[in-house]
Formats: sequence, C-alpha cells, structure tokens
Amino acid sequence: MVGVTITKHEFGSAGEYHAHVADSEHIGRLTWTERGLVRSADHTLVPEAIGGRGVAMRLVEAMVADARENHFKIEPACSYVAVAFKRHPEWADVKA
Repeated sequence: MVGVTITKHEFGSAGEYHAHVADSEHIGRLTWTERGLVRSADHTLVPEAIGGRGVAMRLVEAMVADARENHFKIEPACSYVAVAFKRHPEWADVKA
C-alpha cells in the first residue's frame, strides 16, 4: 500500500481526520461532531481516485487511537464506521 498520512483538524465542537495519500492530491475525510465526551463519526468520504486502498479504515483507526489517547467515546453514525466497529470488537472500549 502507498503511504497514507492522517492529520486531525478541529473546529470547535466538530472536526475531520484527513488521509493524505502519497501519490495523489485527493484527500479522504472522516468528519465528526462532539457532544460532551462523545464524538459522532458522521461521514467517511474517500474519493474514487484513492478508493480501494484501505484509506477509510485508516481514518477510522486514527479516530479510535485518538479516542483512546484523549478519553472520548465514538458514536458510529456513519454506516462505514458502524460496520468497522462490528468487525473490530476490540474497539468496544471506545464505542458510545
């Protein structure tokens, strides 16, 4: 897999994780909104040009790692994130 770098962008009570793929100018995004100690994973958006490379999963993994480090829970509102949580029962500690 080509290198993927994840960055976090916060805007008050909302934010996004961005996936920067080494050989592309396209950016994958996972958007979230915050309500107290819960962040709702609202949308996972991966342009077709960088699809099929595991970019969406890398975004969810970044959010899970961030939740563990910063002590918040994740509400998987996005259908992709919901499926990812079902496939990874080891993430139950951060699921709202």
